[in-house]
Amino acid sequence: MNILGISAFYHDSAACLVQDGEIIAAAQEERFTRKKHDAAFPIQAVRFCLKQGGIQTSDLDYVGFYDKPFIKFERILETYLGIAPKGMRQYLSAMPVWLKEKIWTRSNIRKDLDYKGPVLFAEHHESHASSAFFPSPFQEAAILTMDGVGEWATSSIAVGRGNKIELLQELHFPHSLGLLYSAFTYYLGFKVNSGEYKVMGLAPYGQPKYVDLILDRLIDLKDDGSFRMNMDYFDYLGGMAMTNKKFASVFGHPAREAETQLTQKEMDIAASLQKVTEVIMLKMARHIRGLTGMKNLCLAGGVALNCVGNGKILKEKIFDKIWIQPAAGDAGGALGVGLSIWHQMLGNERVTKGKDKMRGAYLGPKFEEYEIRKFLDERDISYKHFDNSQLVTAVVEDLKTGKVIGLFQGPMEFGPRALGGRSIIGDARNPRMQSTMNLKIKYRESFRPFAPAVLAEKVQEWFEIEEESPYMLLVAGVRKDKRIQMTEENKKLFGIDLLNIPRSQIPAITHVDYSARIQTVHKETNPKYYNLISKFSV
Repeated sequence: MNILGISAFYHDSAACLVQDGEIIAAAQEERFTRKKHDAAFPIQAVRFCLKQGGIQTSDLDYVGFYDKPFIKFERILETYLGIAPKGMRQYLSAMPVWLKEKIWTRSNIRKDLDYKGPVLFAEHHESHASSAFFPSPFQEAAILTMDGVGEWATSSIAVGRGNKIELLQELHFPHSLGLLYSAFTYYLGFKVNSGEYKVMGLAPYGQPKYVDLILDRLIDLKDDGSFRMNMDYFDYLGGMAMTNKKFASVFGHPAREAETQLTQKEMDIAASLQKVTEVIMLKMARHIRGLTGMKNLCLAGGVALNCVGNGKILKEKIFDKIWIQPAAGDAGGALGVGLSIWHQMLGNERVTKGKDKMRGAYLGPKFEEYEIRKFLDERDISYKHFDNSQLVTAVVEDLKTGKVIGLFQGPMEFGPRALGGRSIIGDARNPRMQSTMNLKIKYRESFRPFAPAVLAEKVQEWFEIEEESPYMLLVAGVRKDKRIQMTEENKKLFGIDLLNIPRSQIPAITHVDYSARIQTVHKETNPKYYNLISKFSV
């Protein structure tokens, strides 16, 4: 049986093919169009998935869409009616897109795919929950999903057993942890829906001075992790921005303009937001543990990409084990709806064998050697060919001399993390590597450290973590015996001045708080990357 899952029209459009319950292929449309967070109908991703499965559109038994457009449309109309006449500009901007495209999702799918079979719709957070639980290694688990907003839900609590998921509780729009984080992202001068990870990376340079202010003025947080946002301070209901002048007055200045100099105050606000986010995530996790009694936790939704918060849940030992969907954002909804149709709707058995079913997230397109050679020859690009053993030796030698390598091998990763399929790699021991990569290679903010890739069996030699982290979604501390102690002079520094102070024996991946966003590399899922790191570490 062939099931195609689709997510589209908001951000990170994607497609996923499930054949007889197995994930055959999954990819985001942006990987083909080269438009970051492309929201268009994922026609190229669909073509790739069908090709990978060796099928045509006519071979599809079901097509699933990751949310329910009519319910989402209802929420948008009710919101505008509830705040009218405010929000007219936003209403007039949104309606043409809805009336022309989004509300006609079923007919557009049939038209774009030339498909005449059943088109099914899952609720947004149902798709997230399915993407978290069904590929996980657990036969039963609690499920926590957190994002901006789906139809009405912004967070949900569910429990998964075997091939069924039962929804227990939801938090509804406009009260949203994802939108709270996005509001601060906007206020701090970064782009909403793509700059949130920059705020997370900026947070360790600040002090959480404004936690009480946020909890007193902006949100009313309960012991179970639910909360209400004071909408007097936010503008996303009917305005064209995330925050308003009243929000700015709380912190004493207007929103930072993009690309302007970051000050210590922005760093302190980022640190405060991150602390509040972690408090909410921990409260939700403790509540769901008490509610379900489950020992395992699965996470999905855009907030589940907050690897610092994930790391705190793991460190607090609220659950015995946690598993996070690597494509935790909207892209993963395509995978979730496909698996939901197979298990939840059709009732097919689900068997776990102690490992997840994501195949290391290497679910995207790959290219054979002859295809790469043909591409280079046709464009008259010079190259040198190595066999596998020669290539590993050459790359290791270049890394040890401080060079930066673009790694292009095997299938492309599904989700936002570079996991050795399409990665930029360097020597983590080189104290200049972080600034070299940030400024010369990726043209990104210098305050952001890179992430370590470490052999799974060696991770505890370097980091304070007992679990595997194959998808770079957990943050843990660098072991104390690998750290470099601060001098008395260095202890007087704060904020961005800490950037160039080596913090450990692996300074390129050690943040100023001695943390690192870890990827454990496993021989069974990426033998080439595993072999490269093995040779490098000798």
